[in-house]
Amino acid sequence: MSCAANPMSTQEPWQLVAEGYAAEASLVMAPFSRRAAELLAPSSDARVLDVAAGPGTLAVHLAASVREVVAVDFSERMVAELELRARAAELLNLRAIVADGQNLPFEDDQFDAGFSIFGLMFFPDRARGFAELARVLKPGAGAVVSSWAPVQDSPLLRAMFGALGAADPTFTMPVRNDAGLENPDVLASEMRAGGFERVRIEPMTLTIRPLNADDLWLRMARSSAPLVMLRNRLGETEWQRRDPIVREFLTQTLAREPELATTAWFGVGYKPDAPQPK
Repeated sequence: MSCAANPMSTQEPWQLVAEGYAAEASLVMAPFSRRAAELLAPSSDARVLDVAAGPGTLAVHLAASVREVVAVDFSERMVAELELRARAAELLNLRAIVADGQNLPFEDDQFDAGFSIFGLMFFPDRARGFAELARVLKPGAGAVVSSWAPVQDSPLLRAMFGALGAADPTFTMPVRNDAGLENPDVLASEMRAGGFERVRIEPMTLTIRPLNADDLWLRMARSSAPLVMLRNRLGETEWQRRDPIVREFLTQTLAREPELATTAWFGVGYKPDAPQPK
């Protein structure tokens, strides 16, 4: 299935947000990454692929317990952040490559496990992304592909997009998209169509309790690609003018909902085993 044009499927937002995304990954992305790793639990001898790896939140976590991790992302700055983290952790078994997850630069049947955590969901051609992931896995190998649940069901995402709306009156809140991977039935069916079997969907809900509106806004403004793009478009003077409006919006939000939850779907599937010789 080809997806409609989406600014998040282009390099620009991820290039702009790379440093802040890496800095704030521990709050939300790390818990989801750890859960993804648990769902497959690759062996210590596994060679693992992480597609649309971002700054390496999952890749760095996995590299401590497997033989090798190969991480790919189409953003050069994300890959640079990943390499910085790998060097800091002295992970010699983690290799990062600038590449498109819809056209992976690997031969067939290379990896013992594969992941795409909140990455494949943005691909312009998701069908190609699923098929490429299946192609490079060994027969019988497992994969995990994650997607966010709808914004309407996530207080944390509603707060983030609400902040974007407070900063940009022309912004409209995303509508529920039953044809996208935010629909768990679509995630399962597209994974099967891409070449996986024994597909199941595992939900996970994470709840955070920000210290205050200022803390939440600082984290969002650094790590949210739409917000970083908006700041880049507005310029610093206009951004600072709108800053107190957003802080007031988030103060009111946290007064109503001091705990903000968000839910993700994990699609877990396996490449079919190789046919037995006759």
